[in-house]
Amino acid sequence: MKKIYPDATAALDGLLFDGMTICSGGFGLCGLPERLIDAIQASGVKDLTCVSNNAGIDNEGLGKLLRTRQVRKMISSYVGENKEFERQYLAGELEVEFCPQGTLAERCRAGGAGIPGFYTKTGVGTLVAEGKEHKEFDGETYILERGIRADLSIIKGWKADEMGNLVFRKTARNFNQPMATAGKVCVAEVEEIVPVGSLDPDCIHVPSIFIKRLILGAPYDKKIEFRTTRQREAA
Repeated sequence: MKKIYPDATAALDGLLFDGMTICSGGFGLCGLPERLIDAIQASGVKDLTCVSNNAGIDNEGLGKLLRTRQVRKMISSYVGENKEFERQYLAGELEVEFCPQGTLAERCRAGGAGIPGFYTKTGVGTLVAEGKEHKEFDGETYILERGIRADLSIIKGWKADEMGNLVFRKTARNFNQPMATAGKVCVAEVEEIVPVGSLDPDCIHVPSIFIKRLILGAPYDKKIEFRTTRQREAA
């Protein structure tokens, strides 16, 4: 089965439609599927529900899709430093479902594992718990959270072999791993594609069975979310 595509547009061909749900890996500017996000923006698909830890920053990551008003709803753990995300939410132009960070990761992992829901103490007694089933276990109250299944997952990896076995590098693993399994189809972009057998089987983070389409996204520019400097001391 041919998994390697020449570019992001080709890899997403036939997968995009208005009103779909997309799980996107990344945290801030780390581990973002940049090439795939650019191709989604260029496609003009709209009314999207995007599941991601956050929406990048202004005009970076999913922030690009917010700018072009292609996103109808965000399911995320925080607004972060994206001013357009904040503005649209406060203006009532964007539906937002806030979800505690660990709960969001587990909702995606659960969806990928075929688990429709689970109980957690996180959020009990807060706005997060409103409208959700409450259940008592051993004298403690828990709320029911639903697993997340998406029409499409887009992720960014470090290396993949030609079969699609994939490895992340350090913190870029973040939400990419649970997002990979939560979608009906997962498309990955990576920095390097190596021959089959080049990767240590014990170090594979996402097995090839989950990766349906793959592109080489390199080269990438290293983007910095916050640049903090101090004045050089006099000699």
